[in-house]
Amino acid sequence: MKIWQKNIDVDKFVETFTVGNDREMDMQLAAADVLGSLAHTQMLNSIGLLADDDLTILQKELKTIYNEIANKQFTIEESVEDVHSQVEMLLTARIGEAGKKIHSGRSRNDQVLVDLKLYFRSEIENLVHDVEGLFNTLVGLSEKHKSVLIPGYTHLQIAMPSSFGLWFGAYAESLVDDLELLKAAWKVCNKNPLGSAAGYGSSFPLNRTMTTELLGFDDLNYNVVYAQMGRGKTERIIAQGMSAIAATLAKFAMDVCLFINQNFGFISFPAHLTTGSSIMPHKKNPDVFELIRSRCNKIQALPNEIALMTTNLPSGYHRDLQLLKENLFPAFQSLSDCLKIASFMLDHISVKEDILQDPKYDYLFSVEVVNNEVLRGVPFREAYRNIGLAIDEGTFQPSKEVRHTHEGSIGNLCNDEIRRMFGEAKNSFHFEKVHQALASLLQ
Repeated sequence: MKIWQKNIDVDKFVETFTVGNDREMDMQLAAADVLGSLAHTQMLNSIGLLADDDLTILQKELKTIYNEIANKQFTIEESVEDVHSQVEMLLTARIGEAGKKIHSGRSRNDQVLVDLKLYFRSEIENLVHDVEGLFNTLVGLSEKHKSVLIPGYTHLQIAMPSSFGLWFGAYAESLVDDLELLKAAWKVCNKNPLGSAAGYGSSFPLNRTMTTELLGFDDLNYNVVYAQMGRGKTERIIAQGMSAIAATLAKFAMDVCLFINQNFGFISFPAHLTTGSSIMPHKKNPDVFELIRSRCNKIQALPNEIALMTTNLPSGYHRDLQLLKENLFPAFQSLSDCLKIASFMLDHISVKEDILQDPKYDYLFSVEVVNNEVLRGVPFREAYRNIGLAIDEGTFQPSKEVRHTHEGSIGNLCNDEIRRMFGEAKNSFHFEKVHQALASLLQ
């Protein structure tokens, strides 16, 4: 018998199917569930639905449960359907009748909505921290190796001179834009759905602005129907932000797999960070980056998975939405792992000097020679034709001095400006506001 049921037990087979993996998924929501209840009970007290004495014992016991969760002493019993029921049953068992009063003015629908948004906020902040770690590593490598030239490619054909400074720096700046997309997800996520109940509000005189402030949200999901419609939409937008980071990582991983190949030979890693072959003793495979590539490609599919799970659902709650947890929750850990191990691997990367001394890269400098002709007064089209003829006739002589000075080029990477943009993007999340609100709630 569940605490929300009447006098009918659900068939065991049906119960097992409908509960699914919710207990396992809900363990990740446990801390958020307690935070939501701390705010909700304060609000109930403020509108006269909870006595001062009841509030005092509820707040104390909720904080005890929060600490148990933090210390990994909390479990969801097999006979209990979800984290919400587990917390309420613990309260009732420990403090009696007051524990039965915490559900006034809310539904499991808005309870899980606020739990999810609090959990998502925490996971987004963790990702921003991990992205910052990789960003700093990439910018550092860009500065360290800014004078080392490498081939640039178009169509996978040698094109023009590039540099390790440009290569590392390009992925650093890509993470800046990825952070902007994740910021959009944060803004959608950081609105309070609590008080929308089952999606149609409550006849209790709830103070939704109060819980918004207590939980550190920027604003409300005002319309109670839309608050429920936000489930699925919020997950999809978060997945899109994660997908942007994953796309940057997957492309970088592909570059690494190419550049470590013997036919390129631009970079290398210590043998203990690569893997071997069961029959080929010479092999040093980039398995880490191959797995980063695959994991991140999987994450790039996540927005579409979520969209397909929620497509054509009418307004209101539907049990389909329960399954979104199983797709999204593991992706947070997977993306975090990829960011961290990419940073770790790059701490041990070696780059090859004098790559462009190989004669096969001489044609990389054809544009440099054309530009030198133009600087001497030759019209561009004529200079282009002259160098083209020299290449065809085998008389082309490369000028291997590269003088690129404009913003963002080989000789002017503008990494300080890229750092500035990253700092502005990171600071715009205002994580400290959330930290202060939750710290006050837990005092």
